[in-house]
Amino acid sequence: SAASDGFKGQVEDSKALRGPIPGCHCKNLFLRGKKNQMWLLCCRENLSVNLKEIGEKLGGQRLSFGSPERLLMYLGVTPGAVSHFALMNDLSQSVDVVLDKGMMSLSPLNFHPITNKKTTSISPNDLMKYIESCGHQPKIMELD
Repeated sequence: SAASDGFKGQVEDSKALRGPIPGCHCKNLFLRGKKNQMWLLCCRENLSVNLKEIGEKLGGQRLSFGSPERLLMYLGVTPGAVSHFALMNDLSQSVDVVLDKGMMSLSPLNFHPITNKKTTSISPNDLMKYIESCGHQPKIMELD
């Protein structure tokens, strides 16, 4: 799809710009499910994501990419800057968080810190602490 092709280009651009940063490089997907349920999926950057399979694991959700308008409304960021760090903007805890189990076994984890012009590293334990401090209880799922 055009949306996933655009995302693939963003990941490739990120790889070219970041240089040799050690650790697991991660991607974040802002997704919309049924009844306007919003999801933030954090996973290894090279993981091929099957939205249909993940939706089934989440109780029959029919997932699609959330629009830039929804992303701005729920997380206060624009496309290309999606990150779990933006959960601090989700004061009503409207976005459910899914973390890749394979990602959580690696350290450090590298993410964009609400801007796609920088990369920051965090341990899996500190990632969980941060997400929970924003009022979210993430689901850890096997995604591959």
